[in-house]
Amino acid sequence: MTIETAIPEATARERLHIIQTARSVALVGVSANPIRSSNFVATYLVRTPLRTYPVNPAYDQVLGIDCYPSLRELPEVPDIVDVFRRPEAIPAVVDEAIAIGAKVVWFQLGLRHDEAARTAIDAGLTVVQDRCLKIEHARFSGKLHLGGFDTGVISSKRRLPL
Repeated sequence: MTIETAIPEATARERLHIIQTARSVALVGVSANPIRSSNFVATYLVRTPLRTYPVNPAYDQVLGIDCYPSLRELPEVPDIVDVFRRPEAIPAVVDEAIAIGAKVVWFQLGLRHDEAARTAIDAGLTVVQDRCLKIEHARFSGKLHLGGFDTGVISSKRRLPL
């Protein structure tokens, strides 16, 4: 890979900024199955100030929240489009995120798609790949330590909730 085609990685500061400024998130490919990681992430995010929109045409509701068949059906343009789909489905999600005017596409842990990421970046979106929004939110809000993990935050003061 040459320098010209390298996909820039979102830095910790950029991810923090995304989380601090976002007011809404669409969870594309979320599952109603409580053992799926997308359901675990949704369970966490609905307890934050973020307006959370499940997106999956297979469900009417997830976690008691209306589920939408596509990003185009949402009542607002989400700040973050969090993707839980297979890699081959990511380009279509990115195209839809661009079409509705989203600001950020976030590919969950284990998901990378450099072509789709390049398309999103070229359209002016910020891209986060292979990161969990729940983990990053908890890390930056100082809540990750509750699960026994290192928050990566060094401070003698507790941070205020995001």
